[in-house]
Amino acid sequence: MTRFNICLLLFVLSFSFCKKKGSPGNTDTVPSNLTVTAVVSSDNSGNVSFTATATNAVSFEYDFGNGVYQNVSSGAVTYKYPSTGTYTVNVIAKSAGGKTISKSIQVNVSVAFSLLWSDEFNTNGAPDPSKWGYDLGAGGWGNAELQYYTNRPENVIVQNGVLRINLIKENFSGSNYTSTRMLSKGKFSFKYGVVEVKAKLPAGGGTWPAIWMLGNNINTAGWPACGEIDIMEHKGNDLNRIYGTLHYPGRSGGSADGSTKVISNASTEFHLYKVEWTAAAIKIYVDDVLFHTVVNSTAIPFNQDFFLILNVAMGGTFGGAVDPAFTNASMEVDYVRVYQ
Repeated sequence: MTRFNICLLLFVLSFSFCKKKGSPGNTDTVPSNLTVTAVVSSDNSGNVSFTATATNAVSFEYDFGNGVYQNVSSGAVTYKYPSTGTYTVNVIAKSAGGKTISKSIQVNVSVAFSLLWSDEFNTNGAPDPSKWGYDLGAGGWGNAELQYYTNRPENVIVQNGVLRINLIKENFSGSNYTSTRMLSKGKFSFKYGVVEVKAKLPAGGGTWPAIWMLGNNINTAGWPACGEIDIMEHKGNDLNRIYGTLHYPGRSGGSADGSTKVISNASTEFHLYKVEWTAAAIKIYVDDVLFHTVVNSTAIPFNQDFFLILNVAMGGTFGGAVDPAFTNASMEVDYVRVYQ
């Protein structure tokens, strides 16, 4: 190789090395100067407008502090919080090559729920047919219950501002007890919100009152794939112990996801049974005391419309042994209210 060719080769290699080292297309700088601001809406809607800026950032990942995440390229996003609280919001600014910097701020959010649907049970007679239908029949749909569900006035009636579901010991269509299971399916369903039910529960061994919800897709998905939220269940054989439970694939039946809370006078006084249901969590309360929380996610079926159910069963897999002296008992409901 001639001296000229050697020099030319060295020049080319030197130029290539310098170009590779200094080329803008091959550099990636860590973002800097990250700032995050939040403007909380003053109308108690839960809306918060966030703005994030950073040098050398091409995208921003928001963790809104309640299990919800969102990626935005501009850095500006408005998020609607479903419930009142103080949230720690973390923002990660990312460079084109994936280098990051993060910053956290706290926001105080106030959310005022508005009434979406209710039944105050103020009109005497049968429950409002525009709001309630009935499941009719015996057996309890797999729970080996002893009652036959009817829509007769003997079993369900509104009187003096209160709904009464009456469980009666009597022979009826092959069953030894009658009662009612009423539901809002096909008339009202909703996704996320707060349900409040003020009720007084029946006493007596074997009684099994329930205030609960099922996913609208139960006819196609089946149970437990549709999801079930038991706001309140009670056993007459274990007076005053309130059950709050979720059923879903992997956590159903005897392995359901639930807790209990013992109260006083469940069958002699009205108590408030409540669930707060959001994309982040399902929280179950009695008399505004939280006693069970389940973290919500896309992995479980609690991100779709659900309908309401009120019923009183007798015996079966949950109600247990029936007191032979039992004759009748009632669940009384002052109101059912749904807020969003």
